Amino acid sequence: MLPPIPADAKRINIKSTNEVNYWCRTFNCTETRLRNAVLAVGSLSADVQQYLNR
Repeated sequence: MLPPIPADAKRINIKSTNEVNYWCRTFNCTETRLRNAVLAVGSLSADVQQYLNR
């Protein structure tokens, strides 16, 4: 079961534990991988998803 959908589904707030958990489950990745993706391409969820799918 996914945590509640973030208030802004277009951006990833890595300072929010609930959002990090949501996006890790959504993208099926680890927290470290998610944080590295956000650092690499920014917080837009579409950009992060594309980065993680490489």
